[in-house]
Amino acid sequence: MALYLVRHGRPILDPAVPASTWVLDPEHEHLVADLAGRALWPDDAVWFTSPEPKAARTAFLLAGREVPVVENLREHDRGSTVWVPDFVDAVREAFASPYSEARQGWEPIIRTRSRVVAAVGKICAEHPGRDVVLVGHGTAWTLLAAALTGTEPDLERWRTLAMPDVITVEKATLLEPGVAWLNRGHV
Repeated sequence: MALYLVRHGRPILDPAVPASTWVLDPEHEHLVADLAGRALWPDDAVWFTSPEPKAARTAFLLAGREVPVVENLREHDRGSTVWVPDFVDAVREAFASPYSEARQGWEPIIRTRSRVVAAVGKICAEHPGRDVVLVGHGTAWTLLAAALTGTEPDLERWRTLAMPDVITVEKATLLEPGVAWLNRGHV
């Protein structure tokens, strides 16, 4: 079993609205098609996506069909924040102080981790032994990959993730066999 954590394609950046509402940029959909052409996942993998428009559209383009939405795969909740000029620094601050709001209205990063880990645990429990493709977001996947492998979140990898991109977590790198690894360190 492997988990394929796909970061969404490049969105249309609209500083007037929260990033959670951004849509995939049609001018960059070819990058998603390129990723689909290099599909790293097996044809019989099960698919799920974040509810955010940029992720759902990426999932549709990659899978060639509608993909079930899992609400708790959404990105780190940044509230109604519309534009963060120092975004990289703000996210680094969120990781450095995981139990606090890095900016007013932001979900503490530990809650993002708990929410995403629980959602993926449920998905894996419902599809034992299956390869799973999850389409979502860079911060959420960075937290999940760290939780799954028992490592610190790789902020340099987060910073350099492309749109789209894939983080693959092979069964061999999971903390424990089966689904139990998802509960380890769960807050």
